[in-house]
Amino acid sequence: MKSLTKHLVLDTEDRVQFINITSKIQELVKESKIKEGFCLVNAMHITASVFINDEESGLKQDFKDFLEKLAPQDDEYRHNDTGEDNGYAHIWRTIMGREVTVAITDNKLDFGPWEQIFYGEFDGRRKKRIMVKIIGEE
Repeated sequence: MKSLTKHLVLDTEDRVQFINITSKIQELVKESKIKEGFCLVNAMHITASVFINDEESGLKQDFKDFLEKLAPQDDEYRHNDTGEDNGYAHIWRTIMGREVTVAITDNKLDFGPWEQIFYGEFDGRRKKRIMVKIIGEE
């Protein structure tokens, strides 16, 4: 059994942003030389998410609109009483999820049609980390 752990750092331009990180993750899988195994991709911040879906701009806007309806950014949250202004971002992260695990077959991410890995940033405009752990056999 072999493993590779790397941390990606993203510096987001917007407070809320969806970034396709599939090619960066595939590069790490290739670097790992793992032929058969699993790749874990984990958002290392409580106001960010990693999820799998389709690369389509309308869908990204639909996610944002949906999340905004469930937990509007401008609502008052008890969390914001601590001096923060990101109560909504914690809720959004819980809805969108913390991490994904993707099978590796023949040194490639083994996806279904249209699947891509996204980093969802909900309280951005600063550096954030993503942990990637790849485990398997060469």
